[in-house]
Amino acid sequence: MDGDSTLLRVMLLVLPKFIWKNTLPDFAVGEKWDSLAYSQDGKPDYNQDAHRGGLKDWIQAAGGAVTAFDFTTKGILQAAVQGELWRLKDSNGKPPGLIGLLPQNAVTFIDNHDTGSTQKLWPFPSDKVKQGYAYILTHPGTPSIFYDHFFDWGLKEEIAKLATIRKTSGIGPASTVNILASDADLYVAEIDGNMIMKIGPKMDLGNLIPSNFQVATSGTDYCVWLKK
Repeated sequence: MDGDSTLLRVMLLVLPKFIWKNTLPDFAVGEKWDSLAYSQDGKPDYNQDAHRGGLKDWIQAAGGAVTAFDFTTKGILQAAVQGELWRLKDSNGKPPGLIGLLPQNAVTFIDNHDTGSTQKLWPFPSDKVKQGYAYILTHPGTPSIFYDHFFDWGLKEEIAKLATIRKTSGIGPASTVNILASDADLYVAEIDGNMIMKIGPKMDLGNLIPSNFQVATSGTDYCVWLKK
């Protein structure tokens, strides 16, 4: 590693801690964007523990008080919604991104000004964006909403409804997730014991939804139920 690269790495580790201690903000988020691990077929590896572990180490090196954009969740989620929803459950039965390790320090997102918008460096599949929001707005972490999706894509009503349900249900950064199904075409999870959500095209859910839960909102290939 050359001198410039070493200096950059030191700055990335030290600056967040310095900024936090000297400004004491209510909320601070940093960006550490590394590539996921990929297989020879061009798809992300199932196991992304090294990637999310790098994010966790970066947060802890910064003092643990800052949050970081959960690039691991974004990368896995945008691959999962394309017929591989089994990716959304790691080997320990937890969410496979940073939200499965350090949810209170994870900022989840679907796209931002770099990955989407005009640059399109790593865009979420456009026809699956609604499923993406149904996931991050019902799961732990601190979800962020992309301006373009909310104002330019005509998704304001659906996203706002999911966000309202999240708030009124008390879902927060450290909420608990119990994954009930993670198949190619179906992902179902119970959050905090009072919400169940599903994404994926499969309609037959068997006995996964108890009778004391009712639909709170639904859309193309997603649904959210709340306990009555």
